[in-house]
Amino acid sequence: MATLKDATAVVGIGQTAFARQLPESEKALACRAILAALHDAGIDPGEVDALASYTMEETDEVEVAKALGLGDLTFFSKVGYGGGGSCATVAHLAAAVATGQASVGVAWRSRKRGSGPRPWKNTTVQLPTPAQWTRPFGLLRPVDEIAMLARRHMHEYGTTRDHLFNVALACRNRANQNPAAIMYERPLTREMYMTSRWISEPLCLFDNCLETDGALACVVVSAERARDCRHRPVYVHSAAQGLPAQHHGMVNYWNDDPLTGPAWTAARHLWKHADFGPEDVDVAQIYDAFTALIPLSLEGYGFCGRGEGGAFTEGGALEIGGRLPLNTGGGGLSEAYVHGFNLINEGVKQLRGTSTAQVPGAATCLVTAGEGVPTS
Repeated sequence: MATLKDATAVVGIGQTAFARQLPESEKALACRAILAALHDAGIDPGEVDALASYTMEETDEVEVAKALGLGDLTFFSKVGYGGGGSCATVAHLAAAVATGQASVGVAWRSRKRGSGPRPWKNTTVQLPTPAQWTRPFGLLRPVDEIAMLARRHMHEYGTTRDHLFNVALACRNRANQNPAAIMYERPLTREMYMTSRWISEPLCLFDNCLETDGALACVVVSAERARDCRHRPVYVHSAAQGLPAQHHGMVNYWNDDPLTGPAWTAARHLWKHADFGPEDVDVAQIYDAFTALIPLSLEGYGFCGRGEGGAFTEGGALEIGGRLPLNTGGGGLSEAYVHGFNLINEGVKQLRGTSTAQVPGAATCLVTAGEGVPTS
């Protein structure tokens, strides 16, 4: 059976500055990030013939292609479910390049979440049929929904706020090393965490991702062409998407087991097509819109047993030198929240050996999209 295994590589990455408020439009930010990624790869914009982005991306292919002077596009796709779509954009480009549909693909995400409106403020789109059973009872924001899963995990398996703090601290410690991170040189202590205000109990201020303006992009080409680009190729070894049966958004309580989320479905397909398993992963970039997603993902992707995600974080396991160094640029919690695309770029940096918090000898990296939603 044909596979994507090592047939393509990420050869360029780019990003804008990250801030709570940037003056430029989402289109301008997108163009800056894409141009930076192409320059990083040493590829002219006129060679780009494939694009991939999120359905929530408001900068469309036509506008990007015109503004940047791209060539004829022979492949373009969009992936749904917000943060669940990040890694899938790379997977779609890899599939297109590997099958000859295109030769140079660019994926991007541009967002003004820091200075723009919150999606859930638009009450006219807040009541699809399933939401009619949750919104009137207070589950208005993503944090309210994930708080339910976090409380359930605490109840079932003894996960504690200290475990969630371990996640927040690991991300903040890495951001403290990253000059591009919003939380650069801004340390986090246990006291700060434990005394911060609730956002949606049991999740406090530091359990929540940042609100960020910014954009990122990456360039995907064939493994053969990658050898002639400017940097060491970072190969796409295995890729997967996951939407489990009877799944519903972030609440997931239509399933027999609400704590078996989309990560479990994606992981089965991912590892089936890989030459190694979770025990061989040197560093991970795991989607962290909320700290509680980390224990759920650690279990789903097989780094520990069912219910052991909280305990896995103990003893510095997520720090450099630990069992699984995590979100080494700071992640969504402490670098920037741009729907997880910064995790993709940080994974590339780790395997190039250029991260600001480099894991010595890192040769394998797992990057995940949002757990709790259809993922990749």
